[in-house]
Amino acid sequence: MQSQGQAHQLFKQYWDDASASTGAAPAFADPVTAADNGAESSTPEELIAYGVQRVNDEIAVQLLERLRGATPDFFEEVVVKVLLAMGYGGAEERGQRIGGTGDGGVDGLIDQDPLGLDRLYVQAKRYGDGNTVGREAIQAFTGALHGFGATKGVFITTSTFTKNARDFASSIPTRIILIDGQRLVSLMIKYRVGVETEQVYEVVKIDEDFFE
Repeated sequence: MQSQGQAHQLFKQYWDDASASTGAAPAFADPVTAADNGAESSTPEELIAYGVQRVNDEIAVQLLERLRGATPDFFEEVVVKVLLAMGYGGAEERGQRIGGTGDGGVDGLIDQDPLGLDRLYVQAKRYGDGNTVGREAIQAFTGALHGFGATKGVFITTSTFTKNARDFASSIPTRIILIDGQRLVSLMIKYRVGVETEQVYEVVKIDEDFFE
């Protein structure tokens, strides 16, 4: 099992990329950087946020290991549950795994309205580290979507996508969202799929209304 320090380094590039893409500053400062800048520059809240992120990074690594070691059927169930937890499928959580023989190249289906007029199709690939998803897999999924008369889908993997795969997905009229392993486990943590809250800490502040 990897240490928290290793987990932080593994996911640091992902968080940095996410911050760069949104233009937002990182939620915490690296402890080495904080020490270089002076311990007084970090507030207790920032240190708490950093500690929570370190724990989440370690859990993310463990989640990814569990998913890569799971059966394909279980992984397909997981990705559907993540999308439902994100709000797709509505309050009734209208989604299901349809993977298996004769699935037509689609592993999950989510109805975004009660009548199923608007549907989201899902492809789930449980790959090991280093076994990337290439353009051919995205092309095959696109063909499957066309077979269902669909115009949008989500392709989720425990691995990563090649540049050619991402370029192809962004260049076609069919809307295909690509979610790699690191983003998947971050979504699982955010929406509490496969994880549970272990401890809650309360931070207090002065109640200004009390002293008025």
